[in-house]
Amino acid sequence: MDDLFDTEPSIAPGFCYEPDLVSEGAQTALIEEIKSLPLQAVDFHGFKAKRRVISYGWRYDFSSARVVEIDPIPDWLFPVREAVSKFARADPEAFAQVLVSEYAPGAGIGWHKDKSVFDKIVGVSLGAACQLRLRQESGDRKWRRAQQEVMPGSMYLLDGEVRTSWEHSIAPVALLRYSITFRTLQGLKKVP
Repeated sequence: MDDLFDTEPSIAPGFCYEPDLVSEGAQTALIEEIKSLPLQAVDFHGFKAKRRVISYGWRYDFSSARVVEIDPIPDWLFPVREAVSKFARADPEAFAQVLVSEYAPGAGIGWHKDKSVFDKIVGVSLGAACQLRLRQESGDRKWRRAQQEVMPGSMYLLDGEVRTSWEHSIAPVALLRYSITFRTLQGLKKVP
């Protein structure tokens, strides 16, 4: 099987992974900030997931199929957003939506594509490693599949084809893990 995470662009253009972009000290400080947040269990159509989250800047409202403006991104996330913008080669201000997540042991996230209102997606991994899985339908109900072990202190980028044509998921984790996901917005439709 081809290695998706080689520099081979024909496998999944738009995916990038880089370990060791967040120092151990910065990871510890970020986790302490996250522990003080009022995280809420994800409620997906009445099902409470093991994953707990909080969003800043914007939140996707499933009932109206639009993004709504919410609490602004806190100052303590600005240095991370700067690092994310350098990694993704984008303006820091473009990363207007942030999702902070806590994955308890056994928690993961199923196969999905982020809503089309979101463009570039950068995940920052903290606390424990996880398996990021990717798949693309290749016809006759068959899938091209790949995965990347995402280490604490690393970042990954989903952009272009891997963002729009591939689905991604996080396998259930064995140890407590945190992530901070930064997203840019496109086709912004505010709820009045």
